[in-house]
Amino acid sequence: MKIANVRPLSLRIPFQTGGKAWGVSGQDWNFLDFVLVRVELEDGTVGWGDAFGYNCRAAVHAAVKDMIAPVVVGRDASDISALMLDMQHKLHLFGRYGITLFALSGLDIALWDLAGKVAGQSLCHLFGGRKRDDIIGYSSLFNYSDPELVAAKTKQSLDDGFDYVKLHETGVKEVSAARDAAGDGVPIMVDANCPWTPEEAKRMALALKPFDLYWLEEPIFPPEDYRALARLRVETGVALASGENACTAFQFRDMISAGAVDYVQPSVTKVGGITEFRKVAALAEAGGVTLMPHAPYFGPGFLATLSLIASTPNSGLAEWLYLDREACLYGNAITPKNGKFSIPDGPGLGLEPNPDVIKDYGVTD
Repeated sequence: MKIANVRPLSLRIPFQTGGKAWGVSGQDWNFLDFVLVRVELEDGTVGWGDAFGYNCRAAVHAAVKDMIAPVVVGRDASDISALMLDMQHKLHLFGRYGITLFALSGLDIALWDLAGKVAGQSLCHLFGGRKRDDIIGYSSLFNYSDPELVAAKTKQSLDDGFDYVKLHETGVKEVSAARDAAGDGVPIMVDANCPWTPEEAKRMALALKPFDLYWLEEPIFPPEDYRALARLRVETGVALASGENACTAFQFRDMISAGAVDYVQPSVTKVGGITEFRKVAALAEAGGVTLMPHAPYFGPGFLATLSLIASTPNSGLAEWLYLDREACLYGNAITPKNGKFSIPDGPGLGLEPNPDVIKDYGVTD
């Protein structure tokens, strides 16, 4: 099982949200940027990975092409854990976080796809079998900063069959509008995306507490201030979630041991791939916190997330970024029905990306 070729493929797929939506760093966000990682074995078997690429697509593409491919081609792919540990070691000079880990995540996901295909088994089977037949999802809305639009989108997502709604708002008026639209008893989460100091976060958590949040996500900057998060949990009694910006199991170990969160949120395309994700899942189970993956994407990383949720006892919901895509790598196969996701059961990740979508939406980096 030697690796013959590693190639990054960049895609840019337009989307619409039905309103003014803000993305990374506050700019307009109208495209989904993918960095697919295609790994081919000497016998011609191909696996697909997914490296986080939103607003950093060209940098991640270059990392796969220039930092990873020259080192990994010719290596044995049969022991993924050992290979990925060695790759982290070899590339540690560039940092075990950010762009480097995004690129390594894509490689790791592709290697697990290959492992399943070689074995003729789904990832769920490789990981001990399904613990559920389908997965409950939640709609992950954009930041609209408009109470009327927040209320409309909340109602729309509930009408589409979702029973859980996550906002990306930092204002009391917007959260209040969502609660009014949803009514009592509907779980509402708020992802603040690290805007506040610990003191500001305490004031805002208490201001939002009357709206009965299911969780408050990443309220503090920097997100790795786990002691401040732990204090916030104790002082406000508001459930906290974090982890989308944490890399490798070591940061999650520190997060969980500090008592910083109720829900831990590894992102398989950022944390180091499936290998690191499974380590985080074990830490979460041992630490008594719920695994709640970060997954606002639509490529191999989303398929990997579904398989990991399905095969992990202490896992929760699947995130679904609430938008209208111009195209999808898997057609309608991953689209939720009545707020629930089917679990692909083909070998490896379970589905193959549509080559026409790759061709039509490919970009050169």
